[in-house]
Amino acid sequence: MPRTILAIRLQAMGDLVITLPYLQHLRNSLPANCRIDLVTREEVDAIPRNMDLFDRVYSIAGGRDLKKQLFYTGMMLPKLVWQRYDVVIDLQNNIISRIIRKALMPTAWSVFDRFSPIPAGESSRLTIEAIGLGKCFAAARYKLKNETGHLEILKANGWDGSSNLVVLNPAGAFTTRNWPIENYMEFTRLWLDRFPNTQLLMIGVDTIAEKASFLKQHLGNKLIDLVNKTTAVQAFAVIQKARFVLSEDSGLMHMAWVSGIPTLAMFGSTRSDRATPIGKHTLLLHSGDLTCGNCMLETCIHGDTRCLTRYTAAFVFENAMALISVQVS
Repeated sequence: MPRTILAIRLQAMGDLVITLPYLQHLRNSLPANCRIDLVTREEVDAIPRNMDLFDRVYSIAGGRDLKKQLFYTGMMLPKLVWQRYDVVIDLQNNIISRIIRKALMPTAWSVFDRFSPIPAGESSRLTIEAIGLGKCFAAARYKLKNETGHLEILKANGWDGSSNLVVLNPAGAFTTRNWPIENYMEFTRLWLDRFPNTQLLMIGVDTIAEKASFLKQHLGNKLIDLVNKTTAVQAFAVIQKARFVLSEDSGLMHMAWVSGIPTLAMFGSTRSDRATPIGKHTLLLHSGDLTCGNCMLETCIHGDTRCLTRYTAAFVFENAMALISVQVS
């Protein structure tokens, strides 16, 4: 049984979050005296630093500048070598993670398959399982070091303390990943007609501020607007309270499904094979059935983003109801 394990995941917040349920399951299956550390990038280290999952988190500075990242990696290597890790789980598989893995010379190691068409979550699971410590599954319960405060944030911004919370997340990076905001409005009307004891919740940054303002004008106190009001850690804590999440492709969507929250994702131009959420509590509406689907383009070649506009609010609501019924059956 290994005494020390190092996991490496350096990419964006959503990519890092995808690994958490599988690393949490590994943590739960090992003796308490086994140490699990993480190497990640400084700009995405907030959530892992605030979880009991990891004993220590090492952060590589340098932003997205590879030369700077390599410099700071070199500065960090002596500290990592000193730890004498028995196992290295390389969940990144890029030049930096390979440098670290080879420098540490662990007894056992495994490497993430970057090119397989299977979902990234499944690739993470297989990478962890490959180190030979038994079957790996997705855990959906996490313990945060500072769990207080997120309820206060909700109440300070209009949560009545009893209504169920439904997250709306129109945060796709490009127009080809955006479901029309009017459809979100119609979806909320259908949801509130069925479940009046609900408040809608929006969490994020400036990119969705205008959409949040539009919905707030129509929904009033039925919408809790937390845009630009939470840190990544607070957003992760708040989303644990949600009953359901409707989301475009974004980091918040990954936070939701890895937490076991019923999540309906709409992908538009995003490749559906790699980024798909996993589990019976998730449903993905994607473009893979179209000849132009999974295009990854920022602008629709047809000019109408038909991969998303074809989904009416009523259709999405029906699928949301089916997803929720699975959770309570």
